[in-house]
Amino acid sequence: MSNGEAVGRAVTPQDASLKVTGTAVYTYDCSIPGTLHAKLVTSTMPHARIMYAGDRDLLAVEKVRWSGHPAAMVVAETLEGAERASELVNIEYESLPTVFDPVEAMKPEAPLLHEKMAEYRHAPAFNPIPGTNIANKFTLIHGDVERGLKEADEVIEDEFVVSHVSHAYMETQNVVAHWMRDGTVEIWTSCQSPFIVRQIMAESLGIPYNKIVIKTPFVGGGFGGKAGLGWEALVAMASKLVGCRPVKLVLSRKENFSSGASREGVVAHVRAGFKRDGRCLAYKVRFVLDAGAYADYTVNVGRAMGYSAEGVYEIPNVYCESYAVYTNKIPTTAMRGFGYAESNWVLEQVFERAAKKLGIDSAVLRRMNLLKPGESHTATGEKLREDVGDPRKVLQTLLKELGWGEKSSPPSQSWKIRSKGFALCVKGPSQPPNASASAIVKFNEDATIDLVVGTGNFGQGTVTALSQLVADQFGISVERVRVDLTRDTSKSAYTWQTVGSRGLFTDGTASLRACEDAKRQITDLASQVLRIPVEQLEVGEGEVKVKGRPWMNIRLKDIVFGYVYPNGNTVGGPIIGRGYFSSSLTTYLDPTTGQGIPTIFHTFGGTAVEVELDLVTGSIEVQKAIQVFDVGKAINPLLLRMQLDGGFVMGMSIALFEQVKFDDQGWVVNPNFSGYYIARMKDIPKEFVAAFVETPQFDGPMGARGIGELSMISVASAISNAILEATGIKLNNLPMNPETVWRAIKEQRPDLLTKAMESYSGVETPLRVTS
Repeated sequence: MSNGEAVGRAVTPQDASLKVTGTAVYTYDCSIPGTLHAKLVTSTMPHARIMYAGDRDLLAVEKVRWSGHPAAMVVAETLEGAERASELVNIEYESLPTVFDPVEAMKPEAPLLHEKMAEYRHAPAFNPIPGTNIANKFTLIHGDVERGLKEADEVIEDEFVVSHVSHAYMETQNVVAHWMRDGTVEIWTSCQSPFIVRQIMAESLGIPYNKIVIKTPFVGGGFGGKAGLGWEALVAMASKLVGCRPVKLVLSRKENFSSGASREGVVAHVRAGFKRDGRCLAYKVRFVLDAGAYADYTVNVGRAMGYSAEGVYEIPNVYCESYAVYTNKIPTTAMRGFGYAESNWVLEQVFERAAKKLGIDSAVLRRMNLLKPGESHTATGEKLREDVGDPRKVLQTLLKELGWGEKSSPPSQSWKIRSKGFALCVKGPSQPPNASASAIVKFNEDATIDLVVGTGNFGQGTVTALSQLVADQFGISVERVRVDLTRDTSKSAYTWQTVGSRGLFTDGTASLRACEDAKRQITDLASQVLRIPVEQLEVGEGEVKVKGRPWMNIRLKDIVFGYVYPNGNTVGGPIIGRGYFSSSLTTYLDPTTGQGIPTIFHTFGGTAVEVELDLVTGSIEVQKAIQVFDVGKAINPLLLRMQLDGGFVMGMSIALFEQVKFDDQGWVVNPNFSGYYIARMKDIPKEFVAAFVETPQFDGPMGARGIGELSMISVASAISNAILEATGIKLNNLPMNPETVWRAIKEQRPDLLTKAMESYSGVETPLRVTS
């Protein structure tokens, strides 16, 4: 195999066989002799003072803040014993005033959930407002938005609502912790970011980092919901308190819904000004995030939602406020898309509605407002690099695949309509400027390679792509590069977190630098053996050789553990390459204006759909799904296709079905997959199309950028835009379930409903739809 053959190939994920045969080991499978079992005791009231307070802040202290808030934990020899004991715990509560609406929670008279907010530690990037329920306020100011609105010929104003949704991962949260007698704490956990778990535990419990070992085997899905600290510290403390015996906590599906975290709900109010020719002059939006009882990552989600408000467009005047607000509901946290999906739901519908109102083709309107690489500035003041991507080519490819301007296929029934729609998106990792990654390339005696990285592996396939990058550097087969599928903070190379579609870019860059370090060591040694200057040597095809004289070579396996001369003399030793990634261009954002450079890359993309709307029932079926993204370089087309197809289904499920529902006391009333509907096989589109644009980014690994989250961001917007395109019906609330859609039809287009009912009843009235 020559250099370059590994990258660009459709390589099957390295863990595929273990998963499909059921032999992959998850935290749930971990068993240590003498393990005890734990069970949470949760609150029965949404906001109440505990008469018998807990003594540590790993559980509720003094008061509970939502129905389902863990107030105690019991430990027993068996799970059944723990369950029975938890039912016997009796906690007395003194009821307190509650607030469940985030807009109401912002009012001065609203009951406070966190009276001691001023004492909380927080990163300098965030702006909590003590004495209120506002966990964070972010402001973005670019230009003069009020002047822009006054100069506009047409102003679009509307309000949008996004419901809470669950991460719905297959493996519920679970932890095994063992506080050993030498002070070392070993934890097996289903998490996305073991190094962050270690950091938070060390700082909160006052334990040295090297005394905490976090091990993450296979993870049954995360989607952001397992990115931060979960139950690890609580279970570790329980292990210490019961005499240093291992303790295991496994949340039931109901507990995961009621006591775990979800994605936040959002209320957004927007005003956007356009000129008659379609140019967008001003965009003003306010996001109010229902953060629940604890905001966790949601403070950063609101920040990302704010600084990305203008999406793929160059808008001269932008003003955005985003508020993460406490309420007496379940806590919220990060989720795939990290605020971009919610922001996109608002922005892309505004642009679609503006095109309708102005009588301009929506593709034309979007094209004239697109950001221009190398010329445009984003709303945060960042001048886009020339190799940032090609949004125009993305749009062009998307429209071609969709057949924009051509008639849709005929509907399957006379009371249904077919329509096309699309939406664009962009995203980069939401990470602090100092978020870094590292990698180690370690040769074995036979010149196979162990690639040591910290990025997680739970479905996205990043480690397979990393293996391809490394194999390509040495001209060997991918099978000769191995990545351990368990992350261990005492053995794995450091990476900040496995979030934000960053893994391929950050850990890929670190891996390539580790390869360069290893190759430098190899060529230095080969130069000594062959007595040839280093600059005349190259590594490839599993050997180090002289440029132009390939017959003068040394096999890698004869040099990577040192070179042995015929007489037994040896020079050199085992080759171990080290590399790292850190960002040199990203900055903190100005706390007043939001100006700065927030991310290491921008990936442009878009989604298009052909849908069928049943006017009688309000149900929407996606017949065809199209995804187009500028990936920079397609390292593994198979993995890319898997991400795009899977991401679309997830985005479609959230768009059409998913909603965490609450009663009047904040209890989750659908805490399982019979009440919380996620897309089934019958709901999946009949046809998927995936297309890639490749505009390499100079500082990306082989030019690549990440796309893991982006594949779901613009799905909901594309579907709603398709409905608007055909009927003129505006859908402002997510999910777009049959009831919501049917009510919108009845309120906005009763004529369509009447004709559809006549057709459905057998009275054949031609259904001619005009929007």
